[in-house]
Amino acid sequence: MAELHEPQPVDALELDALPPASITRLKVRMMADSIGAPIRVPVIVARGAYPGPTVGITAAVHGNELNGIRIIHRLFADLDPDQMRGTVVAVPVVNVPGFARNTRAFADGVDINRVMPGRPHGPSSEVFAYRFVERIVRKFDYLIDLHTASFGRINSLYVRADLTHPETSWMARAQHPQIIVHNQGQGQTLRGAAMALGIPAITVEVGDPHRFQKKMIRFGMIGVGNVLARLKVLELDEELPEHEPIVCSRSHWLYSDEGGLLEVFPELTEEVIAGQMVGRITNIFGDVVTRYFAPEAGIVVGKSVNPVSPTGSRILHLGILGEPEAAIEADDE
Repeated sequence: MAELHEPQPVDALELDALPPASITRLKVRMMADSIGAPIRVPVIVARGAYPGPTVGITAAVHGNELNGIRIIHRLFADLDPDQMRGTVVAVPVVNVPGFARNTRAFADGVDINRVMPGRPHGPSSEVFAYRFVERIVRKFDYLIDLHTASFGRINSLYVRADLTHPETSWMARAQHPQIIVHNQGQGQTLRGAAMALGIPAITVEVGDPHRFQKKMIRFGMIGVGNVLARLKVLELDEELPEHEPIVCSRSHWLYSDEGGLLEVFPELTEEVIAGQMVGRITNIFGDVVTRYFAPEAGIVVGKSVNPVSPTGSRILHLGILGEPEAAIEADDE
């Protein structure tokens, strides 16, 4: 059995204090609970023997999104810091209170991926977000943020990235996912906060919540390895897929306007045409209440699998095929 090393408790991530050619486990203090016990975020740092960029990998910003945790475990099981350039900083669980409760939200019920970069004084979720960005994320040169679908929904393996940004465009394509959705990352997400700090960042959606999916984890790890290879952090040959990813210039969700029992018909990554019936709601007696149709042609990025559907529930995440115009112009140049 491999020797286990107790993680070091620290108040901030100080990469220069760590020795080259080493792997260090840390617990970085964020805040305290109601009895004064510290809430610490687990961090694993692989510092290479040679200089290079610092790549951050985060998982479980939502506490029930687990596939990213296993991607980090598998990555670090294979890392050899003696052969590395630069530093890889992984946070297996960002939302520690949510993870402990097996829930998506933070302890105060807030989605911390909607309040980034937080603020130093305010609700606990915003203070946590602020300190996480200040104490950890600011140390990164690049960020890969690993997610899954939320409860009651499933996702393809897809990436959200600003395809008009040269760095995040290649990072997204290096993942070789099933789908890439162009999204500039504005708003109060971790990716948006990193981009505002000048840190190129992408979001990788790796399947479904509340579980480990071996195939998704394997492909997610390949994508992370490809980014590290292109940055010369690792001496690896990029692994190429059998099929190129489908690129979407934008995407949006369809929502229900009635309540009842929902069925969604298309499968993940299935292309649909405008006017195609994609779902229906029946009442508790089995009568069809309403049917839903694709408002335009596109591809199924994600979908609901929970039949219990009050008014306003998500039905289907529709990606609209095509490169964003600015990205096409950049490729032409």
